[in-house]
Amino acid sequence: MLRIDDLRVNYGGIEAVKGISLTVPEGQIVTLIGANGAGKSTTLRTIAGLIKPAEGRIRLQAEDITGMSPDKIVSKGITLVPEGRRVFPDLTVLENLKIGAYLRSDDLTDDLEWVYSLFPRLKERSWQAAGTLSGGEQQMLAVGRALMSRPKLMMMDEPSLGLAPLVVKDIFAIIKKINQQGVTILLIEQNANMALHIADTAYVLETGRLTLSGTGEELLRNEAVKKAYLG
Repeated sequence: MLRIDDLRVNYGGIEAVKGISLTVPEGQIVTLIGANGAGKSTTLRTIAGLIKPAEGRIRLQAEDITGMSPDKIVSKGITLVPEGRRVFPDLTVLENLKIGAYLRSDDLTDDLEWVYSLFPRLKERSWQAAGTLSGGEQQMLAVGRALMSRPKLMMMDEPSLGLAPLVVKDIFAIIKKINQQGVTILLIEQNANMALHIADTAYVLETGRLTLSGTGEELLRNEAVKKAYLG
């Protein structure tokens, strides 16, 4: 689905990503774990077209998408659920969802029903201003908005950040369900334990370099990962 080769990204005068290469197989959940400042968010933002890479190649199903504009990236089938949710607080839930489909001109009814089936609370609150939702509901809305573009690959930046443990459990269950319904997932997450439990493939990113990779289960058993990220 996605292939990254020797990606280097400079961010604020610093080389934030130092020549990483990875693949995201179609139909999988792939997770990137690492400490703050490791380059995880920079990697996702570069794939999404929000940052231009200094070197390297990004390919989606063999098509070179390196340096394409964010709207083109979305039209190719990649969406990003950003850190901090970034919903439009003064717009309703329904208006936020429709913004996720801004590149589409076809009927949205089936997709809205799909999102509402995943997140019944959003249906209950469809006419409510997004800024009045709880943190967990705003995260659900951010995911639902991303799904409205019918992505092949959904990237998620810290979906559990700032949420209560019970809500985090719900969000991860929904991520698995979305994946089972055919959406490939690239996830970065501080909660390494939760991320590795649902990941098919996992990578460890440290100060801009990939230092480990394997299945989620393999990294859960890895002593260095346990010590550094699982406590």
